[in-house]
Amino acid sequence: MNATGPLKIGSLAVGSREWMAPMAGVTNLPFRLIARSCGCGMAFTEMVSANGLIRATRKTLHYLDMAPKDRPLGVQIFGSDPQVMAWATRIVTDAGADMVDVNMGCPVKKVVKTGSGAALMKDPARAEAILREVRKATPLPLTVKIRAGWNSQSINAVEIAEIAERCGVDGITVHPRTAVQGYGGSADWTLIARVREAVAVPVIGNGDVRHPADALNMMRRTGCDAVMIGRACLGNPWIFDRINVLRTEGRCPDPPEPEEKMRVIIRHLDLEISAMGEQAGIRSFRKHALWYTKGDRGGAQIRNVAGRLSEKRELLELLRSFYGLERESPP
Repeated sequence: MNATGPLKIGSLAVGSREWMAPMAGVTNLPFRLIARSCGCGMAFTEMVSANGLIRATRKTLHYLDMAPKDRPLGVQIFGSDPQVMAWATRIVTDAGADMVDVNMGCPVKKVVKTGSGAALMKDPARAEAILREVRKATPLPLTVKIRAGWNSQSINAVEIAEIAERCGVDGITVHPRTAVQGYGGSADWTLIARVREAVAVPVIGNGDVRHPADALNMMRRTGCDAVMIGRACLGNPWIFDRINVLRTEGRCPDPPEPEEKMRVIIRHLDLEISAMGEQAGIRSFRKHALWYTKGDRGGAQIRNVAGRLSEKRELLELLRSFYGLERESPP
C-alpha cells in the first residue's frame, strides 16, 4: 500500500486518502464545502434514490447540487432494480458527477424493505445484476459501499467484493458491521483486511474511526488505501486535516481553538442560508450547532437553547458567548 500519493480510482486521481462518507440529512453542499476547507479529499452526496432520480422529484434533484470547490464529488445511489439503477446512473453522469457509488450498506428499515441498501448483501445475484448494469451505464469511476454481511451467520463481504470486482467496479468501501448490527457493536477491521487481500481494486475502510490515530491504525492493520469518515466528522470537520497531517508528517495538529471553531461555524451557517434561505438554512444548521458543541463543557445546556432559536443573530450570539468570544470572528 502506498498511502502517500494520489489514490487512483479508475480514471480519477484523488489527492487525499481522507474521505467523507455519504450521510443522509447531513452531507449536503454546504457541509461538503466546510469539510473540503478542512482537508476532506473526497466527498459524496447524501444517498439518492434511483427511483426519485428518474421521477425527477424536486427534493431528489436538489441532492445533485454541485460547486467548483466541491470536487471530486461522488454521487451515491440506491435501489433494487438493475434497469432503474442504470437509468439513474446515466442521470448522475449527465449531471456532472466525478464518481458513482452504489449503496449496498444502508441498514435503515425503509431502505432495506425495498430490497435496496444492505438488503443486497443477502441477494448476491441481484447485487451482481445491478453492478453490471450500472457499469455499462457510465464511463465514470464506479465504487460500491458494502457491509460485512446481512447478519453474523452470513458474513459475505469478501464474496460480494469479488463479485463487484468482476463487474468492473473501480473501488470498494467496506463497513465491517452487519446490517443487523446497524451502527452498534464494533466494526471488525479484520474483514477489511480480508477484502483488501481478495481484490486488486482500491479498498476504502470505514467504521470506528473516531480520532486521527484510529485512521492510521486502520490503514496499518488492514492495508486499506483510504479511510472514510462518517459520524466522527459531525461537528468536527477538522478531523480530515488532522488525519492527513498525522499520516504524511507524523504529527497530529491540536484540535481547533474557539476562534477557529467560530470562524467555521459562521461560514457553515452562511453557506446553509445561502443555499436555502434564512429560515430553512437555520433549521438545517441547528443539528450542526449541536454537534459543534458536543463534548464541550456546558454544551448540553447550549444545545437545549440552540435547538429553539430561529434567527441567525441569536444563534451566533449564543455560540460566541459559549466559546467566550466577545466580538464577531472574522469570516
